[in-house]
Amino acid sequence: MSDALSYRPKTGEIPTNPGVYRFRDPGGRVLYVGKAKNLRARLANYFAPLSSLHERTRRMVTTATSLEWTVVGTEVEALQLEWTWINEFDPPFNVQFKDDKSYPYLAVTLADDAPRALVTRTTGIKGARYFGPYPKVWAVNETVELMLKAFPIRTCNNANYKRAMESGKPCFAGQIGKCFGPCSGKVGFEEHRLIVNEFVNFMNSHDRKLINQLTAEMKVAAAEQHYERAAKLRDQAKALESVLEKSAVVLRDTVDIDLFGIEQDELAASVQQFIVRGGRIRGVRGWMVDKELDVTTGELLDSILQTAYTGGVNPPREIVLPELPDDAEALETWLAGVGHRKVRLVAAQRGEKAALLETAGQNAKHALMLYKTRRSSDFVSRSKALEDIQEALGMTQAPLRMECYDASHLSGTNVVASMVVFEDGLPRKDEYRRFNIPETTDDTDSIYRTLTRRLAYLRPGVDVPTDAPGALLEIPAVDPGALDPTVDIVAMPLAADLDADAKRKKFRYQPNLLIVDGGQPQVSAAARALRESGVTGIQLCGIAKRLEEIWLPDSDYPVILPRNSDALFLFQRIRDEAHRFAITHQRARRKRDISSVLGEIPGLGPARVKVLLQHFGSVARLKEADVEAISDVRSIGPVLAATIHEHLRS
Repeated sequence: MSDALSYRPKTGEIPTNPGVYRFRDPGGRVLYVGKAKNLRARLANYFAPLSSLHERTRRMVTTATSLEWTVVGTEVEALQLEWTWINEFDPPFNVQFKDDKSYPYLAVTLADDAPRALVTRTTGIKGARYFGPYPKVWAVNETVELMLKAFPIRTCNNANYKRAMESGKPCFAGQIGKCFGPCSGKVGFEEHRLIVNEFVNFMNSHDRKLINQLTAEMKVAAAEQHYERAAKLRDQAKALESVLEKSAVVLRDTVDIDLFGIEQDELAASVQQFIVRGGRIRGVRGWMVDKELDVTTGELLDSILQTAYTGGVNPPREIVLPELPDDAEALETWLAGVGHRKVRLVAAQRGEKAALLETAGQNAKHALMLYKTRRSSDFVSRSKALEDIQEALGMTQAPLRMECYDASHLSGTNVVASMVVFEDGLPRKDEYRRFNIPETTDDTDSIYRTLTRRLAYLRPGVDVPTDAPGALLEIPAVDPGALDPTVDIVAMPLAADLDADAKRKKFRYQPNLLIVDGGQPQVSAAARALRESGVTGIQLCGIAKRLEEIWLPDSDYPVILPRNSDALFLFQRIRDEAHRFAITHQRARRKRDISSVLGEIPGLGPARVKVLLQHFGSVARLKEADVEAISDVRSIGPVLAATIHEHLRS
């Protein structure tokens, strides 16, 4: 038996989305399949102290050696994928059902003279068409209720139906408006069968054409002033819209396809392959691809398909991709030779396949984030990265403390800069800083002013005035142990009465390496600030995003690091973190500025500000509007419109 904690993922690595998880033994056999509305919360229960676990659960987690999960869109999708994989893998630790029953289905008894819709846990009704399974009985009941609004068919049981047909009186369900079959006296057999067929076809295809048709008919009826019919058509369309919130995991029974979800950055790509057979996901493959220089998405897809279908793996007749590669026809010919049948490449844009492709893309996105997080936290990889950076830049010692700077603006306004700190290759979020930079000219000037301000704190005996260029306006307050790069940092104002020594203490450590986001111009601006500060012992470089190349001061040629090296990966991560931190602050400032400008106008509260921004889209468009256009906005009268117009123009 293995230690249950040896394969435990870090809490931050587990998504909070709905999904399905699998425990596997050393041989790769699936031991247990489970679903969760929140994967992180659910999986935490399995890694509680062993003494607190149920005996069966304890035996399962100690037998397992690996854990994997697949993210889906909704709890319904999680249920359906769990059900598929329980039947596919027959896991030994899964009980069949939580309540010793089966999951509920929606069934239509097509073999009957007057087919009925019913909720059942039995799957052996002869001639019936089943839809589901559903996670809860209320979920299938809700679907039936919605579908009956659009397709009114029979719902009463066989006894009531037989009694009604013999007596000529409507069945009890028909009398209270719950049954719409021939037994209700409202429809004949042939007409009822046509409605049943429409019911089944829509549940099979989830085709929006019917909704569009109902919407068009509703508009025609309203134009002809047939308002009762228009209202009925509107309710039918709304009901079908609600039903469309169905699983992207389950397609039609005849669908056999492979879908490839891809998420990529400059250095790596994550691939998730969903294998769909008989309309259900029968398997998921995932792998990482180290990208070469200037690899296009089409070239990447070419490589992915060749990897997926070599070694005797036969492709299905249809493969769904995020986009078609340039040599799609040649790939189709090659795949046809591999599978000995015609293969079609498709770029799904809408519909059920596009929805499932989006789910695959979400899984690829999470896999890439997980890969980067685990690679960054690996001690051996971090040590190798720091050693490689030291050697590549000609430093006398490894850059144990690195600071990276990035500037962000919106069309030249709301200019901000960020400083992020990495120590021993890991982020120190309690050391992050944000700068507001007034009246700057460009990115190089922003970098110069930011570093001038920062380096002043490293000069002993120098008092730093609060009105210096690029003055530090905000200090983040965070838990030093929080290292999740996706967590936004809460900012608090810097107290105006702090003395220079207290301020300097905030920047108490001198970095070994200063990094700026950009190429030669940005590095030159940073070098000027470093030279003028008089501070020595700090290496400077910049990372240019286009080719991921490293620039040094007074160098005509960049330093090129191997594309798959840990050193370049660390450079990329600290640069991306600085960019994220700057963008987050810039957007927050812009939002505050918009609210403050409009909030100064008398009679304009938060609710009206929201209405104005929704109507015009931005303050700039609002400034261009005349009084008449402003007064057309809901809740804005002529007097208030004139006040707004005058205030913004002044």
